[in-house]
Amino acid sequence: MQREGLIPEAIILTHSHVDHIGGIPDIHGQFPGLPIWIHRAEAQWLGNPLLNLSDGAGIRVTPPPPSRVLSDGETLELASQVWRVIHTPGHSPGGITLYHPPSGTALVGDTLFAGSIGRTDLPGGDFETLAESIRRGLYTLPGTTRCLPGHGPETTIDQERTTNPFVQG
Repeated sequence: MQREGLIPEAIILTHSHVDHIGGIPDIHGQFPGLPIWIHRAEAQWLGNPLLNLSDGAGIRVTPPPPSRVLSDGETLELASQVWRVIHTPGHSPGGITLYHPPSGTALVGDTLFAGSIGRTDLPGGDFETLAESIRRGLYTLPGTTRCLPGHGPETTIDQERTTNPFVQG
């Protein structure tokens, strides 16, 4: 961001697990006061090292509370572009996907991976809830939608709908 001269508008979290929030202190060091946005179901998880899993990782991350809580169906205007919030719980209660219709891009966090899905054995996880989130919230998107997960390579809705062994369309 610094090399390109970019200034972020907000930190938008797809969920509050330690591997997705651990860098917040560093980002706040570079951009003090940068707002944090997260789904309302995990607003309290940020400051709870047991729920955000940082206690078990031995690093106890406790970011500031969110300055905005997000809801399913809400639209966000970022850099003059409109993104839609899709609540996709199951990996965690407040999991979200950010969908940008003009580019056909979905930032899916840990909900869906190429050939896999997010873990459901962590606090607040539930396989049936995750499968329903994928079927109802993601598999209804256009098949050509590029899915950019929190880990691993990108995939598409068509690819996952037809081949994902965990959740069939």
